[in-house]
Amino acid sequence: MIDVVGFMPPDTSNLGHMSTVFTKIIDGDLPGRFVFRSDSVVAFLSIEPLAYGHTLVVPVMEVDRWTDLPQDIWGEVNEAAQLIGDAIREAFNAPRCGYIIAGFDVPHTHIHLFPTDKMADYSFSNAMAADATDPEKMDEAAQKIREVLGTDEDGWPLG
Repeated sequence: MIDVVGFMPPDTSNLGHMSTVFTKIIDGDLPGRFVFRSDSVVAFLSIEPLAYGHTLVVPVMEVDRWTDLPQDIWGEVNEAAQLIGDAIREAFNAPRCGYIIAGFDVPHTHIHLFPTDKMADYSFSNAMAADATDPEKMDEAAQKIREVLGTDEDGWPLG
């Protein structure tokens, strides 16, 4: 833990009681195209992607602001994001994987990862509407990422 004079870790005693759309996806109550899953972190494709392959990395723990996450969970989320970001770059032959924390649409911490080759790609005004995405291309994008990661359709490691 970082030793900063006067720093108090956030109170996490009442976290986990928000019931977000992401929790419904994690729990299987809503569909999701998963590419990664561990006991504390999941990743699935965004339904309104900036590009095919746009993935959301989400802690299982429901916490609205990323600054309120316990440091160990924040570390796990970022370790997963780095692994998935490399897989996205490889799967889509992209020079970069974009990383954004916005935090306004869903009150559950999440990181946006997407294949990119220019700064203009970082605008959410460029996002495809959910009904404008091609379901086959979305499935193919998820499969490409899973193949690089070595995960199954639920995001768990193969084998």
